[in-house]
Amino acid sequence: MADWQRTFRVIWFANLITSIGMMSFLPFFPSLLEELGVEDERAVRLWSGVLFGAAPLGATLMSPVWGALGDRLGRKLMICRAMLAIALFVGGMAFAAGPWSLLALRLGQGLFSGFIPPGITLVSVQAPADRQARVTSALSTSLALGSLIGPLLGGWLSVALGGHRAVFLFVGASALTAATLVALFAREDRSELGARSVAGVGDALRNVRRDVSSVLGEPALRATAGLVFAVQFGLGAANPILERLVGALVDRGPAALLDALQALPLAGMEESTTVTLATSVAFGAMALANLVSLPLWGRYGDRVGARRALVLSAILCAAALAWQAAAPDLVHLLAARVLFGAATAGIGPLAFGLAAGEVEAGRRGGAFGVVFSARTAAVAVGGSVGGAVAAGLGIRWAIAVGAVCVTAGLAGFLRSGRRRGLDPAAGPDERSGG
Repeated sequence: MADWQRTFRVIWFANLITSIGMMSFLPFFPSLLEELGVEDERAVRLWSGVLFGAAPLGATLMSPVWGALGDRLGRKLMICRAMLAIALFVGGMAFAAGPWSLLALRLGQGLFSGFIPPGITLVSVQAPADRQARVTSALSTSLALGSLIGPLLGGWLSVALGGHRAVFLFVGASALTAATLVALFAREDRSELGARSVAGVGDALRNVRRDVSSVLGEPALRATAGLVFAVQFGLGAANPILERLVGALVDRGPAALLDALQALPLAGMEESTTVTLATSVAFGAMALANLVSLPLWGRYGDRVGARRALVLSAILCAAALAWQAAAPDLVHLLAARVLFGAATAGIGPLAFGLAAGEVEAGRRGGAFGVVFSARTAAVAVGGSVGGAVAAGLGIRWAIAVGAVCVTAGLAGFLRSGRRRGLDPAAGPDERSGG
């Protein structure tokens, strides 16, 4: 087995473990805040959005920096740093005394974590050129599978262990295990760093600003990052307060669906438990659709061009968000979540593929960091805006705002392509647009 294949398998499994842990608590901030003593419903909605967006906000500031440092100091080091940060900060959330201490830990998590870009970069620069798309899509399946398992496992653990605090300890242990696997078994070709490798952290930091600026100077990369921001904003606006929408619709679902939820092990008959499990199903259904659709988007992008595939993905994302905002019952909400999961599956791999085509391998970590930063910035802003709109106007309006943002982002992406003379229907041989 080639070294890059072994490294791919290690990173895939480490990403799976970590993403399962991360997604086991993210959907349940409203319930956690109630455990911490926050009783006012408006405060719960607002704090849910703020806490959901705090870590992405920190990651937005640091992702390009960590990516550029990885280009110089090594991507394996950056992966271990990120996973150890998750173990420290998320594990510490089990001991949070209130929403403010939880917020501080979420900010620390965002500033020092971010395991996805260096993992993709580490494998990408070692894999053969003709397998880049397949490798990126395959790595994304580990994240999608983690997003599928995590909410279901988190909901079950919170019920079985009597609250969400114990879930944080589980997340910390998962991240520590993943960091150990990467440290022991992943391989990195240090010679690939070449002339960009430097003697110390100080020299790397002095060059980071120049590295990030050179990456941001690519027009196609900025346009791609803008569309990623729009789609992830819609996701960030909807996810933190979805539990409350599920709670409003859970009694409107078919009796068979409600009976199935209440028949699950440990579910009992309490309404709050039924809502928790229904929320887990809503997140899990989206993650399953995302997982199934990933290879389909990869093949479609290869056939018609990444740029055209991104446009279709964004259109479907806007439609799915509008459907969620207008869902009259639980079945419609679950169906809209499935469509949303299928639509968002293409965004990450196609965007990273477009970014890789714009810069050489020695700057790829910085480019991936910019795309990831756009994603995290959108989740941070989307969570805060969504929480504020939900507190002031209602949950459905918050999700509708996300749909509008995706539509505006798509319009900007198409306008940028026209300025550069690109046809959105161009085939797979175009370079600047994909």
